[in-house]
Amino acid sequence: MARKSDKKQPNAKDPSNTIKDPDEWTTGDEPMTGAQESYLHTLATEAGEDAETDLTKAEASKRIDELREKTGRDESRGR
Repeated sequence: MARKSDKKQPNAKDPSNTIKDPDEWTTGDEPMTGAQESYLHTLATEAGEDAETDLTKAEASKRIDELREKTGRDESRGR
């Protein structure tokens, strides 16, 4: 009979276990993903800015957050 682990399982309803500072990402130094690059380009265009193409995953995430706030797409602020 398998013994149930005492290890606490992540709670899908608790967003705190899914939000992590990009500076703490283990893959944050890797080049940004294609999806990040595409979204960054879309947001930068809407904001009237140039989209950087040589960012890391962590840098792209931070820049996306900045541009989302600037363009009004910041969903975390109740939009």
